[in-house]
Amino acid sequence: MTTRDESTQSQETPGAAPAHGGLLQQLMASDDAAEHWHSKMPHLPSITLSGQTLADLECLAVGAFSPLNGFLGRADYECVLKEMRLASGLAWTLPVTLAITDDEVEAIKGSDNVVLKTTAGENLAILHLEEIYPYDPKAQARHVYRTEDTNHPGVAALAAQGNHLVGGRVTVLAMPSGRPFENFRLTPAQVREELQRRGWRTVCGFQTRQPIHRAHEYHTKVALETLDGLLLHPMVSEGKGEDFPAEVRMASYQTLLSDFYPPDRVMLSAFPATMRYAGPREAVFHAICRKNYGCTHFIVGRDHAGFASYYGSFEAHEIFEEFTPEELGITPLLFDYAFWCSLCDQMTTVKTCPHSPEDRIVLSGTEVKRRLALGESIPKEFSRLPVAEVLRNALLTEGG
Repeated sequence: MTTRDESTQSQETPGAAPAHGGLLQQLMASDDAAEHWHSKMPHLPSITLSGQTLADLECLAVGAFSPLNGFLGRADYECVLKEMRLASGLAWTLPVTLAITDDEVEAIKGSDNVVLKTTAGENLAILHLEEIYPYDPKAQARHVYRTEDTNHPGVAALAAQGNHLVGGRVTVLAMPSGRPFENFRLTPAQVREELQRRGWRTVCGFQTRQPIHRAHEYHTKVALETLDGLLLHPMVSEGKGEDFPAEVRMASYQTLLSDFYPPDRVMLSAFPATMRYAGPREAVFHAICRKNYGCTHFIVGRDHAGFASYYGSFEAHEIFEEFTPEELGITPLLFDYAFWCSLCDQMTTVKTCPHSPEDRIVLSGTEVKRRLALGESIPKEFSRLPVAEVLRNALLTEGG
């Protein structure tokens, strides 16, 4: 999956760390190549993308999924499932695939090139078709999510998609219109350029899909005590139904960074991928992606990328033991859950606090939303008050 044509490029990457595999893939077509493919589109079959696959296309286009330059073929797919590596042996933990239905198989069979478009009919990319192959969604669920239970959102998504996968590199002609947070959707190349301008040699990435509370702040600031900078890199796709909307989350990040972090030590950028809720495998995947953005370190909290009780609290830490530091090329910072201890009178963790759970201030996301909706206060030891106000105002607006 690392071949090239005249319409795409890969390059050595400036910044603190090389891209995964050494080269940053950049799959946006040149103007001439785009014009060439637009002229051919009326004669090509098409596949419609939505949701996760649409987000994956953007990640492929900008190099967030380097070294991939397209959707996985069978050999890479099977190695990723069974060995958490590509067929080349390079570490890679989650399958990036394009599933199609039986009808779509018939529509594209025999074609070398296929148009990838949105549900609104926007033509985004050309898939240079290399393989069509069957797969077992239940086997993928067992490997990736460690369950076949369709109550898990990842398993449910697998059960609802087509029963064939297509492999091949992509030439991306355009990004879909109307993407939110355009000004924050910095590409890996753009982030790397800014890191180089700031002179950051060590950079910690932080993944989040929720408003940041004091525990997250503690983790990131501990990292900043020894590293040059922090890349706050939230997902801006919509998550589970009980999650705060993306625009609310982004407002909370901006409020926190402007009031409680030194501006020359932090950078906010949106990560265009979607959550898979794959727990341990997704923790490694998130780290590799942030390596592509130039990070040298990555924070992994308790139950990173987890969902309900499908994974153990520290399985996302333990999985890093299955890779050597050299093959990952990014250092995980493994944090336990942090909390405010009323006796210590500060943020701490079980590694440094000797006191009992009764002395800790810990709130679930559900409890935070309940309190905000009822106008009840959120303890300042759990959430910064300006952040809580952003969330409260959002709930009041939502409630009319």
